[in-house]
Amino acid sequence: MLGRQERLAIALLLSVAGIVIVSHIILDQIGKQPFADNYSEKSDDGELVVLSGTIERVTLTKGGGHCILIVDNLSVFIPNKFIGDRTFSQGMNITVVGIVQTYEGKREIAVQSFSDIFISGHE
Repeated sequence: MLGRQERLAIALLLSVAGIVIVSHIILDQIGKQPFADNYSEKSDDGELVVLSGTIERVTLTKGGGHCILIVDNLSVFIPNKFIGDRTFSQGMNITVVGIVQTYEGKREIAVQSFSDIFISGHE
């Protein structure tokens, strides 16, 4: 039989676990966008940012089938595993959430998840 302190400890652990699970579900539904800053030239490497604009160019990498979009004169790197069945084309309006990074001396936004890409049509 459990003593009073043990029952209290179990109740606290179950409460904390419940709060963590509910928080995870809520944050998963909200997504990263509310926590991301709008991209600017002052954004630092490693910063979570959001960028909205029109696709100017679409390129697939030779190795791996990754996609590089040019949006408002900035590269957006989308790994193959996050493309899914989507196709991208010049003139599409897009919003992406990702991490700022410098690749081969050029700044880009690297998408981290399938759900971080929002396509809203053509201009």
